[in-house]
Amino acid sequence: MSYTCKGDHMTNIPTITLSNGTKIPTLGFGVFQMSQEEAEQSVATALATGYRLIDTAASYQNEEAVGRGIQHSGVPRDEIFVTSKLWIADASYEKAKQA
Repeated sequence: MSYTCKGDHMTNIPTITLSNGTKIPTLGFGVFQMSQEEAEQSVATALATGYRLIDTAASYQNEEAVGRGIQHSGVPRDEIFVTSKLWIADASYEKAKQA
Protein backbone atom coordinates (compact mmCIF):
# COMPACT_ATOMS: atom_id res chain seq x y z
CA MET A 1 0.00 0.00 0.00
CA SER A 2 1.23 3.42 -0.87
CA TYR A 3 0.07 6.84 -1.88
CA THR A 4 1.39 9.27 -4.39
CA CYS A 5 1.47 13.02 -4.42
CA LYS A 6 0.45 15.19 -7.34
CA GLY A 7 1.76 18.63 -6.54
CA ASP A 8 0.56 19.31 -3.01
CA HIS A 9 -2.30 16.81 -3.24
CA MET A 10 -2.25 13.12 -2.40
CA THR A 11 -3.91 10.76 -4.84
CA ASN A 12 -4.43 7.02 -5.03
CA ILE A 13 -4.82 6.50 -1.29
CA PRO A 14 -5.64 2.81 -0.77
CA THR A 15 -9.10 1.99 0.55
CA ILE A 16 -10.80 -0.94 2.22
CA THR A 17 -14.42 -1.87 1.69
CA LEU A 18 -16.66 -2.01 4.74
CA SER A 19 -19.41 -4.63 5.12
CA ASN A 20 -21.98 -2.15 3.78
CA GLY A 21 -19.95 -1.59 0.60
CA THR A 22 -18.59 1.82 1.58
CA LYS A 23 -14.93 2.37 0.74
CA ILE A 24 -12.88 4.06 3.44
CA PRO A 25 -9.28 5.32 3.14
CA THR A 26 -6.61 3.27 4.88
CA LEU A 27 -4.52 6.40 5.47
CA GLY A 28 -5.84 9.00 7.86
CA PHE A 29 -4.79 12.11 9.73
CA GLY A 30 -4.82 12.07 13.54
CA VAL A 31 -5.15 14.98 15.94
CA PHE A 32 -3.92 13.42 19.21
CA GLN A 33 -2.41 15.96 21.62
CA MET A 34 -3.20 18.95 19.40
CA SER A 35 -4.55 22.17 20.80
CA GLN A 36 -7.82 23.57 19.48
CA GLU A 37 -5.99 25.96 17.17
CA GLU A 38 -3.55 23.31 15.92
CA ALA A 39 -6.32 20.81 15.28
CA GLU A 40 -8.47 23.28 13.35
CA GLN A 41 -5.63 24.46 11.10
CA SER A 42 -4.08 21.02 10.67
CA VAL A 43 -7.36 19.37 9.69
CA ALA A 44 -8.10 22.07 7.11
CA THR A 45 -4.58 21.69 5.69
CA ALA A 46 -4.71 17.88 5.72
CA LEU A 47 -8.00 17.88 3.83
CA ALA A 48 -6.71 20.43 1.33
CA THR A 49 -3.70 18.16 0.79
CA GLY A 50 -5.87 15.14 0.05
CA TYR A 51 -6.57 13.32 3.32
CA ARG A 52 -10.17 12.15 3.58
CA LEU A 53 -10.03 10.30 6.92
CA ILE A 54 -9.68 12.29 10.14
CA ASP A 55 -9.15 10.49 13.44
CA THR A 56 -10.04 12.06 16.78
CA ALA A 57 -11.45 11.09 20.20
CA ALA A 58 -13.59 12.60 22.91
CA SER A 59 -10.61 12.40 25.27
CA TYR A 60 -8.53 14.61 22.94
CA GLN A 61 -10.96 17.46 23.68
CA ASN A 62 -10.52 18.94 20.21
CA GLU A 63 -13.49 17.47 18.33
CA GLU A 64 -15.12 20.89 17.86
CA ALA A 65 -11.89 22.22 16.36
CA VAL A 66 -11.84 19.24 14.00
CA GLY A 67 -15.34 20.24 12.90
CA ARG A 68 -14.25 23.81 12.27
CA GLY A 69 -11.25 22.58 10.28
CA ILE A 70 -13.58 20.47 8.15
CA GLN A 71 -15.83 23.48 7.54
CA HIS A 72 -12.88 25.71 6.61
CA SER A 73 -11.35 23.13 4.28
CA GLY A 74 -13.94 23.58 1.57
CA VAL A 75 -14.04 19.80 1.04
CA PRO A 76 -17.63 18.52 0.83
CA ARG A 77 -18.57 16.73 4.06
CA ASP A 78 -19.79 13.65 2.19
CA GLU A 79 -16.21 13.07 0.98
CA ILE A 80 -14.78 12.95 4.52
CA PHE A 81 -14.67 10.15 7.09
CA VAL A 82 -14.31 11.07 10.75
CA THR A 83 -13.46 8.38 13.27
CA SER A 84 -13.77 9.20 16.95
CA LYS A 85 -13.16 7.04 19.97
CA LEU A 86 -15.63 7.06 22.87
CA TRP A 87 -15.07 7.41 26.57
CA ILE A 88 -15.34 3.95 28.17
CA ALA A 89 -18.43 5.19 30.05
CA ASP A 90 -20.15 5.62 26.67
CA ALA A 91 -19.45 2.08 25.48
CA SER A 92 -23.03 0.92 24.93
CA TYR A 93 -25.26 1.26 21.90
CA GLU A 94 -27.54 3.94 23.37
CA LYS A 95 -24.75 5.89 25.06
CA ALA A 96 -22.64 5.78 21.90
CA LYS A 97 -25.48 7.33 19.90
CA GLN A 98 -25.72 10.16 22.44
CA ALA A 99 -21.96 10.67 22.60
